[in-house]
Amino acid sequence: MVFVDRVQIVVEAGRGGNGCLSFRRERFIPRGGPDGGDGGDGGSVILEVDPQLTTLAPLAHRAHYRAENGRPGQGNCRHGRKGRDLVLRVPPGTVVKDAQRGLVLQDLVSPGQRFVVARGGRGGRGNAHFKSSTNRAPRQTTPGQPGQVRTLVLELKLLADVGLVGMPNAGKSTLLARLSRARPKVADYPFTTREPNLGQVIVGEDRAFVLADIPGLIQGAHQGHGLGHDFLRHVQRTRVLVHLVEPAPADGSDPLHNYHTIRRELEAYDPQLAQRPEIVAVTKADLPQAAAVHQQLQQALPQRTVLLISAVTGQGLNQLKGAIVRLLDQMPQPAGTSSHDAASGN
Repeated sequence: MVFVDRVQIVVEAGRGGNGCLSFRRERFIPRGGPDGGDGGDGGSVILEVDPQLTTLAPLAHRAHYRAENGRPGQGNCRHGRKGRDLVLRVPPGTVVKDAQRGLVLQDLVSPGQRFVVARGGRGGRGNAHFKSSTNRAPRQTTPGQPGQVRTLVLELKLLADVGLVGMPNAGKSTLLARLSRARPKVADYPFTTREPNLGQVIVGEDRAFVLADIPGLIQGAHQGHGLGHDFLRHVQRTRVLVHLVEPAPADGSDPLHNYHTIRRELEAYDPQLAQRPEIVAVTKADLPQAAAVHQQLQQALPQRTVLLISAVTGQGLNQLKGAIVRLLDQMPQPAGTSSHDAASGN
């Protein structure tokens, strides 16, 4: 399924059914009186979190979603049937925004969580509703009310415990593939990853965490440069960042400079990201330059955990998983989420 993390749709709730104008007319009952029933309420449009989904693609093929109208009332005081609700399923981490006002309406994160985005119109009243001792033959009815119509923007921010960040070709996809069952596209050219990938990492017999591979960032990503702007929102959901640094970039750039470049981009996009717990990992430990870059980063970042790893040989991966688990254990689990729930879509 194609990865889609932003859609704009119009949702329209059903209109309420009209009230009925009717009088009871039976043999031997000359004054039967009014018996027009009320109309049924219109159906509502509801968003529901489905933990099996990891993309908004199922909603991208249509621009307008409409719930069923309520049925009109009938004689003999029969009320109209209520319109069926339209339930649209979205992945965990979907942010619902009102496109016209730009307001965030709801943040859907818990499996099974529901949110009514457009409420159905009330059904109209039949003339039986208006009878009284002074109005024995009412001819008044009311029409059904229209349902709400809204233009929504749905944005997906993936739910993951750990986010992999770094320059393009830093080895994020290779590491994800080595640590989990995820199979992202891996190649030796920049911007191989064009969409976030999730994988569940098993640690021991009863412990796991969800790892997200975020497409490579470059300088100016927070302003829309490169591919990172579209995916920086996914980093906001992660509890721990693993910052991968390539020891010998193909463009000849300095690894320490690249590290600080990504840090500035994260902070410019969301200052809170600069406060997120971070593990720094020098990748491709089998390269001759890796040890020297590892030592350089250790000296420059004394407050950070700096590791030397290789997704190809497996060097340092156990230490990396252990460091991640220790950080996660020190942090509270976000309400309504769990590693199992977030990873069940894989």
